[in-house]
Amino acid sequence: MPTGQQAHNMRRFAGSCRFVFNKALALQKERYESGEKKLGYAGLCKQLTEWRNGADTPWLKDSPIHPAQQALKDLELAYSNFFAKRADFPRFKKKGNGDSFRYPDPKQIKLERENGRIFLPKLGWIRYRNSRLARRTSQRDRIEQGRQVVRLGPHAPRGRTAPAARPEYRHRRGHRTFRDPERRYVLSAAQQF
Repeated sequence: MPTGQQAHNMRRFAGSCRFVFNKALALQKERYESGEKKLGYAGLCKQLTEWRNGADTPWLKDSPIHPAQQALKDLELAYSNFFAKRADFPRFKKKGNGDSFRYPDPKQIKLERENGRIFLPKLGWIRYRNSRLARRTSQRDRIEQGRQVVRLGPHAPRGRTAPAARPEYRHRRGHRTFRDPERRYVLSAAQQF
């Protein structure tokens, strides 16, 4: 269970990812209205560097860069799904509605199963409760705000997961437990951050 400062930082990191997604979406809409081409992922990453170094948003430097880049990948996927007619046009993200962030590099994550703690960049060591035995460290780790769920395992981005394979949430004794039919994800916690 995260300390108060870690929980505060988790909310800030999720908010930073939401801000990056929304700012990139606004930039793409603005470019479209002015008749310019849509920026690709590499172009958006250059914009992200400018935003992090800009005078208006110096607080973006306090958040890890990889989760912010993953938010840009999510936007790129949303556009791909829209143009392939698999989804509606991307929408701006609202605060508190599925706020999350993920670390794509497994080398950044350290998991101590016997001590029940996980190390996340810019957060430090966080205690957790195992709901299942973790088989391996993941390719991507996702932290979701409001449910305090740390998913360890290959994360399939939205729009690519078949409905039958989607993880489920269920209530048990006053807290939420994360259950995955494919047994890829392992952690859950009772407190919210």
